[in-house]
Amino acid sequence: MEEEIKAHAEVIGDIGVLLAFLKQMNLPELLDRHIKRHHLDQGLSWGWVISIWLVYIVSQGDHRKVVVEDWVAEKHETLELLTGLEIRKSDFTDDRLAIALRHLSGDECWNDIEQDLGRNLIRVYELPQETVRVDATTVSGYHQGGEGSLWQYGHSKDDPALRQIKLMMAALDPLALPIALAVVCGESADDPLYLPIIKRTLQCLGKRGLLIVGDCKMSALSTRAAIGQAGQYYLSPLSQVGDLPEQMGMWVKEGLANEAMLRKVVITDEEGTHQIARGYEVKRTCTYEGNSWEERVLVVQSFAHAAKEHQSLEERLQKAEAALLALTPPIGRGKRQISKEADLQSRAEAVLKRYRVTGLLSYTYERQCKREEKLVGRGRGGPNREREIIEQVRYQVIGVHRRAEAITEQKALAGWRAYATNAPDKRLSLEQAVLEYRNEYRVERDFGRFKADRFVIAPMFVTREDQVVGLPRLLSLGVRLLTLIEYVARRTLQEQESMIAGLYLDSPRKTTKTPTAERLLRALIHIKLIIVSLQGRTVYQIEGFSHVHERILDIICLPVDLYTSLARTVIQAKKTASALSH
Repeated sequence: MEEEIKAHAEVIGDIGVLLAFLKQMNLPELLDRHIKRHHLDQGLSWGWVISIWLVYIVSQGDHRKVVVEDWVAEKHETLELLTGLEIRKSDFTDDRLAIALRHLSGDECWNDIEQDLGRNLIRVYELPQETVRVDATTVSGYHQGGEGSLWQYGHSKDDPALRQIKLMMAALDPLALPIALAVVCGESADDPLYLPIIKRTLQCLGKRGLLIVGDCKMSALSTRAAIGQAGQYYLSPLSQVGDLPEQMGMWVKEGLANEAMLRKVVITDEEGTHQIARGYEVKRTCTYEGNSWEERVLVVQSFAHAAKEHQSLEERLQKAEAALLALTPPIGRGKRQISKEADLQSRAEAVLKRYRVTGLLSYTYERQCKREEKLVGRGRGGPNREREIIEQVRYQVIGVHRRAEAITEQKALAGWRAYATNAPDKRLSLEQAVLEYRNEYRVERDFGRFKADRFVIAPMFVTREDQVVGLPRLLSLGVRLLTLIEYVARRTLQEQESMIAGLYLDSPRKTTKTPTAERLLRALIHIKLIIVSLQGRTVYQIEGFSHVHERILDIICLPVDLYTSLARTVIQAKKTASALSH
C-alpha cells in the first residue's frame, strides 16, 4: 500500500531576518546570562523564549500573550529549522510568557541586560559614540490605576482622559538606538527623570565628551551642572521661566540692532543651498552648589519657526477680532445684550487673553440708550397704573483695530529661541548646534515605533504591575532590532553609493537609498516554506524567494542564502517526542 503524501506550507516572511539579527545581537545568550533557569524548568531557555516571542511581536504587530502559542504551532518547522532547537508548543503558554515579563521587570536584572546589550551592539556594529538624545513620552490605557499604581492621570501626549504610564529613553545617534529605558508612573514630571537615565547611559558607554541633547525640560540648572561634572556636554533650549523671558527680549533686541553679528545657518538639500536660521551667542558663568562653569547661550531665530508663528499670530488676531465683535450682537430675539460697561470690558479682556493678543488689538464701543414710556402698577387699565419712562442701556462694540507697531514688534520676536551648552565652539559651533537640535526627531521616531503597527503598545493588554514594566522593556528590544536593521541597510547603500528597488508594492521600479526597516521586512512577506513528507523522508522547499529578497539580504549584511539554504531533504522522520502534540 502506497504511503500517503503529506504536504503543508508555512509562511516564513521576515522571521528569518529577525532571528538572524537577534543572533547577531547575541540576545538569546545575553538574556540567558542574566535570567537564570529554575532547576525544574524544562524546554527552551528564557533567552530563546523571549527572543522568539519578540520575533512574533515585530512580525505580527501584536503584543498579546494568548495568541503566541498558536503562532508557534503554525510556524513550528520554520522556527526549528532557523534556530536548530527543539521547540514545544508548551514553551509559549500565556503563563510562561507572563513569567518572562516578570523577569524583565526586575530593575537589577534589566539594568544588567541593557548594559551588556548596549556594549555588545556598539562593538558588533561599530556604532559611533558622539551624541545621545534623551526624551520622554506617555502611553495611555484603559486601566483602573489607583494609589501606588503606575497607571495615573498626568499631562498626556495621547489621551488626557485616560490613565497613563511614562517612558523615559536615551538613544544613541545617528541611528537613535535605545540605550536605556525607564518606565515610571504617569503622573511623574519629566525634569527629575533626566539624570537617572543619563547616568545609566554613561555607565554603558563609558566615555567622556559625549553631547547629550534634550528638550527644555532638561535645561534645569541642576541637570546641566551634573552633566558638566560628569565630563559631558549638554545642548538644550532654555525653558521660558523665571527671568528668562525678560533676558530673551533683551538678547533678541540686541541681535536685531546688530544684524552684522548674526551668523547664518545654511543647509544643502535636493532644492539647493538655503539659509534656515541665524543667530549669535552670549557667554555667561553659571553656578550651582559651589560649582561654576562657563556656558554659551545660543540666541537663534529659525525662519521656519518664525513663519509658523506669524501664521499663528494672524489666525489668532482674526479670531480675536471676530470674538470681540460677537460680544455685542444686534438686538433681536435670543440675543443677549451687555448692559454694564464693566461687563463689556471684562469680557473683552478675557477674549484678548484667550487668543494671546493682549496689547495687539484695541476696541472702541459706545453706550446706547433707548427710552420707552410704559405703564407701571397693578391692573390692566385701572386708576392705580402710572406712566413711567424706562431707559434700556446696551453697550455696542463699534470697531476693532490692530496696533500695527506692537504687531510688528511681536513678529520681529517670532522664531527666536535660546539654547544652552557647555561645549566649546570647536566641539559644537552655533551652526552645528542648530542642526543637532533639528535632529531631535530621531528619538521621537523611536517612540513612534512603540505606538506604530509593529508594536502598538497602546492600548496595553496587560494589567499586573510587573507586566506593565516588563512589556515596554521587551518592546524596547524590538525597537533596537528595527533600528539596527535600518541602520545597516542605509550604511551599506551609502557605502555602495547605490539604491534599492522593489520595496514599494504600488511602484515596483521606485528606488530609495534610505529604506525603513518596516518596508524592508514587509517586502519579505511572500516567502514560504513548503514541507512534503513521504516514505520516511521530509523535503523542505522555499517558494516566493526573488532577486529583490536577495538584494535585501545583501544590504543588511546577511547571507544571501539565508532562506534558500533551508531547502533540504531529511531522511529520517522526526520522532514523535518532538512533535507539537507533545
